[in-house]
Amino acid sequence: MNIRTLLVTSALACTAFSGLAQANDTSSSQAVPYHYGMPLNIKKVVALTEPKTDECKVITADMRYIDTSGKSEEISYRKLSDACSYQN
Repeated sequence: MNIRTLLVTSALACTAFSGLAQANDTSSSQAVPYHYGMPLNIKKVVALTEPKTDECKVITADMRYIDTSGKSEEISYRKLSDACSYQN
């Protein structure tokens, strides 16, 4: 077997596996806006994301979490940007 054939086959296999991993991602759902008093039942927080800004202002952040039944959920909420923490 030629080494070039082996390398090309390995590269194609790695590409296929990474494509499967991305296709299996269940984050295609839209984040639900949080409202006061909404029950969340969070078991584990998976990711916190927010837009990067140098200004101290109110932004919309997203939180992905796993609830107590094991289902992945996503919620958006309003908060002050991290830039507010660094201003005097």
